[in-house]
Amino acid sequence: MIDLTSLHSHSLFGGITERQIEEIRTFFNEEVFNKGDFIEQEGERGDRIFFITEGEVEIIKKLKFGRGYRQLLVLDEGETFGEMELIDVQPCAASVRALKNVRTLTLTNRGLYGISKLNCKIFSILIMNLARDISRRLRKEDEMLAEIQSGKYTEELEQ
Repeated sequence: MIDLTSLHSHSLFGGITERQIEEIRTFFNEEVFNKGDFIEQEGERGDRIFFITEGEVEIIKKLKFGRGYRQLLVLDEGETFGEMELIDVQPCAASVRALKNVRTLTLTNRGLYGISKLNCKIFSILIMNLARDISRRLRKEDEMLAEIQSGKYTEELEQ
């Protein structure tokens, strides 16, 4: 049985009551990954958002000319990934690899559509929270890009 109580720690569920989360329970699946597993691969089709309920993952990007990967960030319990692939039809922008054994709850595009048909209010809150999460990440990336352009991270990038 899927334990949805941990979803309250995810910003995507801000403003959604326990009763409402229970109402949409059937749209979630639990997935388990072992340390070292690739959960998503850059360039492949992604169709779900992952809510980390246990463990830790790294988001990595392939370097040009086949020279390995660069770690972009590490996410752990209470965080999400796959948001972009949930709302657009583009391939995964980066790969996700389990740094520890990982347990997730997932919501697919089809599940999100099902929520929209079941309860428009819950769907609207989810979409607004999703937009806020993506906006926060974009702002953070903008700050990092500005620092890189100013030369602050030049040495780190060359290593």
